[in-house]
Amino acid sequence: MDILGWILVILLFVVGMAGAVYPILPGALAIYGAFFVYGLFFSFSEFGVWFWLIQTLIVIVLFIADYAVSAWGVKRFGGSRASIIGSTIGLIFGPFVIPVLGLIIGPFAGAVIGEMIIGTSLEKSLKVGLGSVVGLFTSVVVKVILQLAMIVLFVLWLVF
Repeated sequence: MDILGWILVILLFVVGMAGAVYPILPGALAIYGAFFVYGLFFSFSEFGVWFWLIQTLIVIVLFIADYAVSAWGVKRFGGSRASIIGSTIGLIFGPFVIPVLGLIIGPFAGAVIGEMIIGTSLEKSLKVGLGSVVGLFTSVVVKVILQLAMIVLFVLWLVF
């Protein structure tokens, strides 16, 4: 049973880290879920209130940062609310339409289309599209760092 528990915990960590890049996967929630799987298979006794408060705070920051950093990229390049919405739609559906490349093309195209719908020039729309990609990459970096922090904190909590 111990081996199964560790396999599930590690699998959830892998899914969580993949979710930092691929938005359809649960990301931080998979990592958070790994803590519960560990507790169910082994024990919750290692985790005190501080562990749960810190991990929950990181998850909340991740959710806020994910949206805020992506929106920052669009806004920084002159985008409007329409391009933020378009970029978000593109981020969700892009990987289904064009696997792998859809992660980049989706938000870019969504932001450009969003700007074009409200009458923005093609040149500015393309600039905003670039901003959506910059925001996406920045968001991925932030998510990877924070999710790694969650995993490292988990390991440190178990060791010490």
